[in-house]
Amino acid sequence: MRYFVLSIFFAVILIISSGIYFFFNLKNYSDKPLDYNKTEKTIHILQGQGLGAVSQSLTDAGIITDPFKFKLIARFKGLDKQIKAGEYLLDSSMPPLEILKIINKGKVVLYRLTIPEGYSMEQIAELVETSGFGDQKAFMQLAADPVFVSAKGFEGKTLEGYLFPDTYYFSKNTSLESIITAMTSYFKSVFTSKWEERADELGMSIHQIVTLASIIEKETGAAHERPVISSVFHNRLKKNMRLQSDPTVIYNIKDFDGNLTKKNLQKITPYNTYKIKGLPPGPIANPGKKSLEAALWPADTKYLYFVSKGDKTHEFSTNLKDHNKAVRKYQLSR
Repeated sequence: MRYFVLSIFFAVILIISSGIYFFFNLKNYSDKPLDYNKTEKTIHILQGQGLGAVSQSLTDAGIITDPFKFKLIARFKGLDKQIKAGEYLLDSSMPPLEILKIINKGKVVLYRLTIPEGYSMEQIAELVETSGFGDQKAFMQLAADPVFVSAKGFEGKTLEGYLFPDTYYFSKNTSLESIITAMTSYFKSVFTSKWEERADELGMSIHQIVTLASIIEKETGAAHERPVISSVFHNRLKKNMRLQSDPTVIYNIKDFDGNLTKKNLQKITPYNTYKIKGLPPGPIANPGKKSLEAALWPADTKYLYFVSKGDKTHEFSTNLKDHNKAVRKYQLSR
């Protein structure tokens, strides 16, 4: 009987010892990287991929050593049901527990997408495609979908003008809807209630301000001239003069080759501000913050004309006689 009790006692001690050893061994595994030489690998976790497949992929990539222990840690920590799909940049110097936390929090690789000020919706769509975020045609279709545009709360027929220029960071599996939403949401954060009140003071809608800002953006070569160029257009609108802006004409020309002809200027279209009075029906580009501010707060001038000097700046005039003189000096002489 005594020997039986001792056998049971030693068996229990052995089981407890084994459990303690296993526990500390597992903890040591969870906190210790495979090696301390940083060997980065890109790991793709697919939608619906289970922990077993993920742990095997990490093992095959040389990021972890023991897929079984990796799965045990995940289960003990309650992280086995929260694997998020995406592209991850992992390396062998990361402890397994840190790797688990990264893929549970969805800390995927983010890629930069920079939208320059003054880009049109079509140019942005092309940039989105060349940057690997989605199809250009699909982007254009979504940004011109009346239901989608209306849901975003904008007045225009498309989102032209409301895709705010900035640097964004997205994962490669980010949907086009999410990318567009990020841009339009940024626009709304920039166009504050104070700006809305200022638009009301000017007797203009937000859409009209954005349209004017887009023209200012395309006409401006030197940043400091934005408020002055804005004043020219505001003064013309007050006098019911045509805006006569080349960029508005160009916007309506498909596959523009860089040569603005007399025929182009004479063709009547909703965007030809040489033929129509007032603003075109919508923005011709996506303006940045400075151009929006210039549209809202123009300089106090009496200028009605401007002509390029050829160095990105302009010569401004209050009357046609002086303007024609400037044209001869800066344009015809060349």
